[in-house]
Amino acid sequence: MAVKLRIQDIMAEAREISFLEPEAEINRLLGLGATREYRLEGPVGVVLEHYRAGTELFLAGELKAATVAQCARCAEEFVGPNHRSFRYVLAPRSIGYDKKADLSAEDLEFSLYDGEDVDLTPLILEQTLLALPTRPLCREDCRGLCPQCGVNRNDHQCACASPASDPRLAVLSALKLRRPN
Repeated sequence: MAVKLRIQDIMAEAREISFLEPEAEINRLLGLGATREYRLEGPVGVVLEHYRAGTELFLAGELKAATVAQCARCAEEFVGPNHRSFRYVLAPRSIGYDKKADLSAEDLEFSLYDGEDVDLTPLILEQTLLALPTRPLCREDCRGLCPQCGVNRNDHQCACASPASDPRLAVLSALKLRRPN
């Protein structure tokens, strides 16, 4: 079920809407891309304010979702929050921005629309993907797995000796560095 705004219903005074964006399509795309370690636990909650100035449409909002991932350090599955504020300025494609080459990297908050409606689903999908961390961690201070015995060091202290230093780096220990005064 795509959420769409009718262009003629967007007025100069700001209005707010709230809706839930289903997670099925986002999870399908997550499974196909480079972010396979993530999936959404439920729908994305969206609060969106919109208004118009001439032919340009202004959208600002926030999304919230529960994200399930496998920690990159300890390999445990965890559920974490996924929040993101966003803004868009949408202009009609008919004013001359008909090629992607017309848009630069600075135009991340700029998009185009055609027709009588604005489909919010692609915009919400994009913002949900941008809200994902580059590396899933169950917590910032995750201690990970022991490289020798494999125990989760967040739960148990293992008796493994700390790994010996790499003999190829031994020459670096003899270096004397001068500190500037």
